[in-house]
Amino acid sequence: MKVELEADKCVASGQCVLAATDVFDQDDDGIAILLDAQPAAEHLDGVREAVAICPAAAIRLVDQ
Repeated sequence: MKVELEADKCVASGQCVLAATDVFDQDDDGIAILLDAQPAAEHLDGVREAVAICPAAAIRLVDQ
């Protein structure tokens, strides 16, 4: 699985960071940063949660 982040859509809510701290972070303006585009299996539940709760729909999880 691959994570895609459209940072230009991000509204800096930080929900992705709370859901998957090993995969997402925020810059000084609060905009999401993707730390790991291909996270290990143990992080996928958090990524799925981040996708579901992102208020800007800026995160996608895609099959490779």
